[in-house]
Amino acid sequence: MKPIKGICPIVATPFTPGGELDSDSLRSLLRALIAEGCHALTLFGIASEYYKLSDGEKLTMARIAVEECRKAGVPSILSVTQHATELAVREALLWEDAGADCLMLLPPFFLKPNAAAVYQHVMAVGKAVRLPVMLQYAPEQTGVAIPPDMLSRVHAESPNINLFKIECKPPGAYISRLLSLCESARVFTGNAGFQMIETLDRGAIGVMPGCSLSPVYLAIHDAYHDGRRDAAVRLHNLLLPLLNHIRQDVEMIIHYEKKILCMSGKIAHDHCRRPGFSPDETHDRLFEQYYRALMEATADLSTPAGSCSRG
Repeated sequence: MKPIKGICPIVATPFTPGGELDSDSLRSLLRALIAEGCHALTLFGIASEYYKLSDGEKLTMARIAVEECRKAGVPSILSVTQHATELAVREALLWEDAGADCLMLLPPFFLKPNAAAVYQHVMAVGKAVRLPVMLQYAPEQTGVAIPPDMLSRVHAESPNINLFKIECKPPGAYISRLLSLCESARVFTGNAGFQMIETLDRGAIGVMPGCSLSPVYLAIHDAYHDGRRDAAVRLHNLLLPLLNHIRQDVEMIIHYEKKILCMSGKIAHDHCRRPGFSPDETHDRLFEQYYRALMEATADLSTPAGSCSRG
């Protein structure tokens, strides 16, 4: 398996206008992201709307993703999101059996378990599987704080938990502290890559944004790692106005990510399951302004807009 690093986007979940899982669009989206050069693909992150999916739908999606990634030689990452430890272990084993190359683990957060309970949950999942495990730290979404020394301890006691997706705000000092405690940790940043340049400077090996603007993230990544840091910063700065607008709320960024994916022809419909974000005219006008400016500035990276069915 290729090492897991670089741009590893969270794959959106396409739905039909009636709200059913659109497996054909999912397969089309996975193939498009692979063709663009994404280094790995991730399912069931927050941007996948995992919290609006049935167990059967998740299994269908997992099998499609593993199949498409395996054919292309691209690692697949499947997230474990169950709150009960017993169920999380079962889900981890299910994804391992399905052929995932890596697991991402979102620690339990409903009713805010204490640090000891979170630690026991994470260790149970890590020790149950042979796969590498990425621990996701997203305190803004979960309300659960985890100090970096706990992540270091987890890795020391379960060496397959050696990847960490850090999404606190700000993430930079947390990443530096974690790497000072655990040099062998492999750190990714999330939060739509808003602090992408800083976190790469601090030692992150990859970024896990949403999947709608993968060519832009890939171009920033390539420029940075080719020694063209100034070019990476300039391109990243072109992305920031759009991100600043659409990431005001989790459901808001999911809404506009799907709109972009639909506009670019990667999925057939932009439907989001309810409850979701409902834009007004100002939201849409600003989105169109910032998105158009980004596409004009990065014309060589964009794909021709296709037809889009509104869901």
